[in-house]
Amino acid sequence: MSEQALRLGTRRSKLAMAQSGQVADAVRQVTGRPVELVEITTYGDTSREHLAQIGGTGVFVTALRDALLRGEVDFAVHSLKDLPTAQPDELALAAVPVREDPRDVLVARDGLTFEELGAPSPKGTARVGTGSPRRMAQLNAYARSHGLAVETVPIRGNVDSRIGYVRSGELDGVVLAAAGLHRIGRIDEVTEFLPVDTVLPAPARGPSRSNVPRTTRT
Repeated sequence: MSEQALRLGTRRSKLAMAQSGQVADAVRQVTGRPVELVEITTYGDTSREHLAQIGGTGVFVTALRDALLRGEVDFAVHSLKDLPTAQPDELALAAVPVREDPRDVLVARDGLTFEELGAPSPKGTARVGTGSPRRMAQLNAYARSHGLAVETVPIRGNVDSRIGYVRSGELDGVVLAAAGLHRIGRIDEVTEFLPVDTVLPAPARGPSRSNVPRTTRT
């Protein structure tokens, strides 16, 4: 059996590294081969524009896909929801690990729920941050239908910086993916798991996915 390390392409964020680390551990157990994480910066990582402006499809994937096609890595791990529907013929889906919790969650000041944040308050309208137009639309619709006063605010950044907006008082709450908080060990900071009939999760939320070139043999 070859002892040459398999090169796993991954984004540089804490969440991506945790997700890829789990896949690397599984591959080591199955193959007995070492796995090396190769950190790659994507356009979505460097752009400060909101996702609605740059287009969410492929912005976190293209650099990883190109590294695969150039032979710089042997396989790559993505969040399944980030992948474009059409894939290059040269690449194949290798595996979809066990799905994490697909729900969205709220991390709010003072341990409040979304309805408590939106209730009339001397502090004024609650400001809730999210990087997703899907979440913003659903949160705004829910707030209107229940008479809640909530302002949704577009934000970018990693999980630490988003939760930091709440801890600093800049925002009253942020909405994040439960799967990501599970993977980096911060699920205890959740103040509410949002029901799927309030905020419907993104399609393919929860699982990661491994891509390999179709010619790969291990």
